[in-house]
Amino acid sequence: MASPPTPVAVYVADNVKRLRRERAWSLDRAAVETGVSKAMLGQIERGESSPTVSTLWKIASGFRVSFSSLFDSGAPEPDAPKRDGREPVWGEDSAGMQARLLFPFDPLLGFEMFMIELAPKAMSESAPHAAGVVEHIVVVEGELTFCLDGQWQTLKEGEGLRFFADRPHTMRNESDRRLRFHDVIHYLPGAASGN
Repeated sequence: MASPPTPVAVYVADNVKRLRRERAWSLDRAAVETGVSKAMLGQIERGESSPTVSTLWKIASGFRVSFSSLFDSGAPEPDAPKRDGREPVWGEDSAGMQARLLFPFDPLLGFEMFMIELAPKAMSESAPHAAGVVEHIVVVEGELTFCLDGQWQTLKEGEGLRFFADRPHTMRNESDRRLRFHDVIHYLPGAASGN
């Protein structure tokens, strides 16, 4: 018996369906625009699949929306700033990765922010994001090994880097301890809509 989908998986399913309906796209059209197979998109919309971060980026880029918009619960925004520790978390158990949404996409400021955690020896490979997406990574704990354009570099605690994320990139934790880093994703004008 399959376990029930997590709340975040339900949000992703609902948002992918909503985005496709708003654009009046068939599954075939969505598959062409996102580069994700029609079968996989159908499974995601039915809550039958937990897509990888790379697949989620393909979906966000294809729909021209922010990555965090896929995790939106649809709940109204509070009147006052509030943090209750229940920010959406997306995890890839097989990859040893978790992404906690710290700040959802703000169309006025053009950014969103995540806390990413990679287990010891874990790796995350990201597909190219839409043109105009810039990532800022700052290591909070551990050591990050990062590859862009075939060039590997290592970042230690407190170090960071900024890069245009419209190219494949890889993040690895080669150590025996956990790795945590902030990932601020900035969308230049036209790179993502507010929904």
